[in-house]
Amino acid sequence: MSEVSTAQRAWRFYMVGGLGIVVQLSSLAVLDHAGVNYVVATVIAVEAAVLHNFVWHERYTWGDRRSGGVRGEALRLLKFNATTGLVSIAGNVIVMRLLVGEAEFRPVAANIVTIASCSLVNFLVSDRAVFRPPPLLGFNGSK
Repeated sequence: MSEVSTAQRAWRFYMVGGLGIVVQLSSLAVLDHAGVNYVVATVIAVEAAVLHNFVWHERYTWGDRRSGGVRGEALRLLKFNATTGLVSIAGNVIVMRLLVGEAEFRPVAANIVTIASCSLVNFLVSDRAVFRPPPLLGFNGSK
């Protein structure tokens, strides 16, 4: 697979993220309609989107950087959840609390604002920490 430019990778990231937004907002709307507390519903909806996005980022956005087999994929999933998942969940809960709890926004509308506010941070963390290219081998075959 040829090297993907940062612009191409960002485009892929936001395409996957767009689908993740549908997953997140749909999950949030269903949970909100079912009467689940908006903070709990937000955490569940964000995690659903994080898992969805990881699968697509692993295979599409950063597919050229896959390495380490199943173990490598499991480690990237843990990193993805610990970094972008944490940024997304913490950012969403904090901003949702402010927008829904204080400014009286509807949960889905508030969630759109929080998704946008977390997306750039998540791209940078994913590109630089989670899906880093594997180290290049030195001339003598060592790392």
